[in-house]
Amino acid sequence: MAYLLMTYFGQQGRREAQKLLERNAQDGDRLLGAFNIPMPHWLDFFCYTMFVDRDGKFQLGMLSTSAFKPLAASMGPMLKEESFHLGTGSNGLRRIIKAGVIPLDMLQRYINKWVSTAHDLFGVDASSSAHWAYVWGVKGRWDERKKLEAGIEVDKATLNEESRGHYHEEIAGEIRKLCGYLPEGAAQLYVPHENFNRNIGVAKGRKFNVDGTPFEGSEAEWNTYLENQLPTDQDEIDLQELF
Repeated sequence: MAYLLMTYFGQQGRREAQKLLERNAQDGDRLLGAFNIPMPHWLDFFCYTMFVDRDGKFQLGMLSTSAFKPLAASMGPMLKEESFHLGTGSNGLRRIIKAGVIPLDMLQRYINKWVSTAHDLFGVDASSSAHWAYVWGVKGRWDERKKLEAGIEVDKATLNEESRGHYHEEIAGEIRKLCGYLPEGAAQLYVPHENFNRNIGVAKGRKFNVDGTPFEGSEAEWNTYLENQLPTDQDEIDLQELF
């Protein structure tokens, strides 16, 4: 991206490229909040590469049909690199399950944490930015060429929701594969609903269960519920000892 900015956007592009390269996750000043979240242990790292980097795959895929040819042409090599990240996450989580050291309920809490983070990365619902990016040819849909060939109409009002839905379906399939390595009789791992633990979009700040249904209960009951669905301070302490 820095190369594109410096090559095609003049002095302003060079300034933006410099700022891009200077931003550091350690300082917490990356533009996307997901890139500033600490990852102090391997479980965070494997979940991040499995779920958050997979969002990157979708974003790059949608940019691969950009009308700005240099941008579109850059996506192929970047997607190849992204596939390595995804393999790292998938293999890492599979090894964790097969080792049987980390409790499965703890693993599920970290899946819930990072999947909901990745859901946010697809942007707000009914996004005008996504609408105009499509109209101006900056960014296409996921599998844009296949959808055009199939005659699938574009709903420019729900582009982010559409891509998030494709992402959700894919990670649900990946989790089903991981469940094949669970001990016999173990509770199945799952992907939380798109409504759960959202910080942007229509579900922001609202209380939803992991299955997407509205949570009914007091604030105290909600806090107790979250302690069972998202990582706790004790989880962090336990994982520091394990890793």
